[in-house]
Amino acid sequence: MKKWVRDFEIGGQVVKPGERALVSLKIPSLFDCTELSIPVHVIRGKVKGPTVFVSAAVHGDEINGVEVCRKLLKKTYLKKIKGTLLVIPIVNVFGFNSAIRYLPDRRDLNRSFPGNKKGSLASRMAHIFMSEVVSKCDYGIDLHTGAIHRSNLPQVRISLKGSKIKDLAKCFGTKVILDSKLRDGSLREAAYESGTPVLLFEGGQALRFERPVIEMALKGISSVLSRLQMIPEVKRKKAIDPLIAKSSAWLRAKRSGVFSSSKKLGDHVSKGEIVGRISDLSSDTSYTLKSKYDGLIIGMSLLPLVNEGDALFNVATTNRIKEFDPEYFLLEE
Repeated sequence: MKKWVRDFEIGGQVVKPGERALVSLKIPSLFDCTELSIPVHVIRGKVKGPTVFVSAAVHGDEINGVEVCRKLLKKTYLKKIKGTLLVIPIVNVFGFNSAIRYLPDRRDLNRSFPGNKKGSLASRMAHIFMSEVVSKCDYGIDLHTGAIHRSNLPQVRISLKGSKIKDLAKCFGTKVILDSKLRDGSLREAAYESGTPVLLFEGGQALRFERPVIEMALKGISSVLSRLQMIPEVKRKKAIDPLIAKSSAWLRAKRSGVFSSSKKLGDHVSKGEIVGRISDLSSDTSYTLKSKYDGLIIGMSLLPLVNEGDALFNVATTNRIKEFDPEYFLLEE
């Protein structure tokens, strides 16, 4: 645990034990000079303990996490919290206000960490977040969804190699924990390198509030805070023995056409099993799509119109898929 400080300073503001504050981290303004900032809710207990951040909308259109943060801030157990909790409902303010994944310059904020105060807009925002939030925390929970027109089964992604948060991942309560390599430029990689391990939650689709996903994430965060002894013990109705997946890969369309799925998120599939059909619009011909792996469907495309090569199902497997496999592609973070 990083050194407990009585006067916690963030964004030029000091928050003392037992206090709660909303701090605005100033970021570059819009071109019309409208000022913008990243909102950070700081909740400090009177008793020392870990410092944890919960962040959402690093990708501006992934808004399930925004609602998770809103509900988290209303939890009454925060009145008895130990340590310090930082809640950042919207990291990518630019993307959120435009309902898009990226920043105005089309850069991906989650490929720009740890950032540089003299770099691009994305790099400057990443630097601010790293220096003002991540560097002050012992752990982080970063909330994501599938990309546009894709949906993800609620899951936790961590790097199991030398991971300090495997136990926290297990208590989060998802059906799947995916051993996911640290991706260059991601918040998770930069945080790990700085000594702050981050648990990444994926669930649902972009630009939607999905109640089951939101509630699962909220319960998972509560369980993690409880395991860290920051809040009173949280008991869940039923313990989940998660699938520990070593890798995942996408099943891709072999032809263009109209796709009819015979599987859904959370379904188990066997190698060689038919998971859907692609119909040719110019004839009555249809082609089967078969799974190349034994595993669990953790992600899928929501569009029925597909082009050859489009990713349709993401299958998590307990086997290690070789990275040179042309079918290998993990849509992460």
